[in-house]
Amino acid sequence: MDRYIIEGGRRLHGRARVKGAKNAALPMIAAALLMDPGHTLTLHNVPDLSDIQVMLALLEALGCTVQRDKETVFITVTDNRPIRAPYEIVSTMRASICVLGPLIARRQQAHVSLPGGCAIGVRPVNLHLRGLETMGAKIRVDHGYIIANAKRLHGGVVYLGGEFGSTVTGTANILMAATLARGTTEIEYAALEPEVQELARLLVRMGARIDGIGSYRLTIHGVEHLHSTEATVMPDRIEAGTFMAAAAITRGDVTVENVRFEDMVAVVEVLKAMGCRVDFDSYNVRVRGPKRIKPVDVTTLPYPGFPTDLQSQFMACLAVASGISVVTEKIYPDRFMHVPELGRMGAQIRKQDAAAIIVGVKELHGAPVMASDLRAGAGLIIAGLAAKGFTEISRIYHVDRGYDRVEKRFNAIGARIHRVAEKVEQRKTRKAE
Repeated sequence: MDRYIIEGGRRLHGRARVKGAKNAALPMIAAALLMDPGHTLTLHNVPDLSDIQVMLALLEALGCTVQRDKETVFITVTDNRPIRAPYEIVSTMRASICVLGPLIARRQQAHVSLPGGCAIGVRPVNLHLRGLETMGAKIRVDHGYIIANAKRLHGGVVYLGGEFGSTVTGTANILMAATLARGTTEIEYAALEPEVQELARLLVRMGARIDGIGSYRLTIHGVEHLHSTEATVMPDRIEAGTFMAAAAITRGDVTVENVRFEDMVAVVEVLKAMGCRVDFDSYNVRVRGPKRIKPVDVTTLPYPGFPTDLQSQFMACLAVASGISVVTEKIYPDRFMHVPELGRMGAQIRKQDAAAIIVGVKELHGAPVMASDLRAGAGLIIAGLAAKGFTEISRIYHVDRGYDRVEKRFNAIGARIHRVAEKVEQRKTRKAE
């Protein structure tokens, strides 16, 4: 496995451009399964990530041909008979569950392995299944597979509120399924995330009839067919927030390009409370970090609240704040696996139920740490950029799931991050012996 070695203590300065949003691209790719054979979905601004590669491989297994030209992906449906999303693909990425709705809606059957992905607590798919059953699907779970069938889905009222808010992937699944259902479907308490809105707008371009985009109530009037179209994937607001956090913790001056202000309001408010100067200019945001970060309390909430996917990155910043901060996790209460790793770097953090109490220290110091999941890995990178000495992060394949060549892009604005392959290390060890 590759790992990062980060030389910390360097002030970041320059311009970093945000790539397309992983969390928008994945369900948009799955939407291709709603088309008839011979139709092509063209997506621009698709990031080169391992999760994207997995989803494209899954669509190939489901009867599509895929071509890629840099950041543009062409997906053509050639065979609408395959219905099995195999364990060896789905188990590596939770978003693979997004093929369930399109398969039932277009092909009347689906055999989809229960999903895998980051280990950040229990994330059940019961709301997905209950919603599809409301629309007429017959569903059972057998030997780790969701087995579903329906001659044709029908409209209904689907409520998607869960214990920790509305379900994002559940909204995407039901939304896609409803586009080809007979009659009208009402989704109550739909997720408001920008990525869901982007999916809905793509479906409309494909011929779907959807009202209420951007609200808690989506009304979908089923149509007979969806057709070819093209769209551009929105900028990744989580990647933007990661670069912004890096500017803050390194006392840097970084302009992050390709950012939509309306997606970042909650993040900007936290940055300002931390003492950062934040200026927006069209689709660019300039962040200047303070000499010492001020302590703040942060609570993750469904959009438009502060995103859970930036919790670890901002916790790293608050680890060097000039006082006590509290981070409360309202989306995934178990998403604190980065806390002991930050502790290895000198952070003083105490977990209490679904909150972390952070006593800021003057500085962090480099140490060997391990990325337990995608966003935890990003948080450790942020910490390593500011830490004194060298930080070694293992299991960075998690980071590759959501960030496109992030070490090169950080290095372009003044960081020193070296990606080291395990084979190289082994050769050096044998040579030394």
